[in-house]
Amino acid sequence: MENQKKSSILLFVLFLILSVSSIAFGQLKTDFYKNTCPNVESLVRSAVRLKFQQTFVTAPATLRLFFHDCFVRGCDASMLLASPNGKAEKDHPDNLSLAGDGFDTVVKAKAAVDSDPKCRNKVSCADILALATREVVAMTGGPFYPVELGRRDGKISTLTSVQHQLPGEGFNLDQLNTMFARRGLSQTDMIALSGAHTLGFSHCNRVSKRLYNFSPKSSIDPTLNKAYVAQLKQMCPLRVDPRIAINMDPTTPNTFDNAYYKNLQQGKGLFVSDQILFTDSRSRNTVNFFASNNDAFKQAFATAMTNLGRVGVLTGNQGEIRFDCTRPN
Repeated sequence: MENQKKSSILLFVLFLILSVSSIAFGQLKTDFYKNTCPNVESLVRSAVRLKFQQTFVTAPATLRLFFHDCFVRGCDASMLLASPNGKAEKDHPDNLSLAGDGFDTVVKAKAAVDSDPKCRNKVSCADILALATREVVAMTGGPFYPVELGRRDGKISTLTSVQHQLPGEGFNLDQLNTMFARRGLSQTDMIALSGAHTLGFSHCNRVSKRLYNFSPKSSIDPTLNKAYVAQLKQMCPLRVDPRIAINMDPTTPNTFDNAYYKNLQQGKGLFVSDQILFTDSRSRNTVNFFASNNDAFKQAFATAMTNLGRVGVLTGNQGEIRFDCTRPN
């Protein structure tokens, strides 16, 4: 009886959490700024395009920043907050590899939005990041999807809140699914969002274990394609500078496409958490489907990005509209 009571309470608490989340994202809408800042999308687009023309890194950096922000405390731009004593989310070891160009993209887009007197201090940094992310996806060949708006900015950013909140490169399918499910994201969402690894780069220290020290039985991860191993070892020899960059997608690193899934079929996933999507039979069918159908992948990615953009959002009177994206008002 006691256990039954505990189960009921737990279910009720879970129901409350999910209800509050759905009420929050229920307040998001694509035309949220139609009266206050009707041209917000074109203002953000122009600023992002300018930044993208300066450096391609703008695209993967902004996309990754959005993902990391939403996974820690929800999509509230808390990842952008700076701390004088190095104790903000962005200072956590898991976030130190976030490229500065992602942060700079949001700062520049915010300045562009605020340069319109009608829009000044009306649009949240969280919404600007969501819009900028859609722009970089579209600019590199990915889908142009509608972005729900109305998020407010968080006032809190702590180092400790990042702990165990981001997927690791060594995760298996169960660990990935558990982490994504906690945020209301399905396995299909997770596989589609992993496709963002079609852009950008990682570093040698993130992959050296798979090349030189995988397990007592095998120094090389047996799921890795042999030719790909040779290629990676050339770029990441033993004792190389761990900060050397390597493309996540060895075939079309500057194009948002389904090559990521075709690579997985050939044993060319850079991380264990990439390759597991093909080696685990429970997710293989989805990988094969996305590999064979670029449009289906893009559609699934757009849906997953909408779902990701609803995670833990602050709306209504919660949070604030930050005047400066790097510090609370």
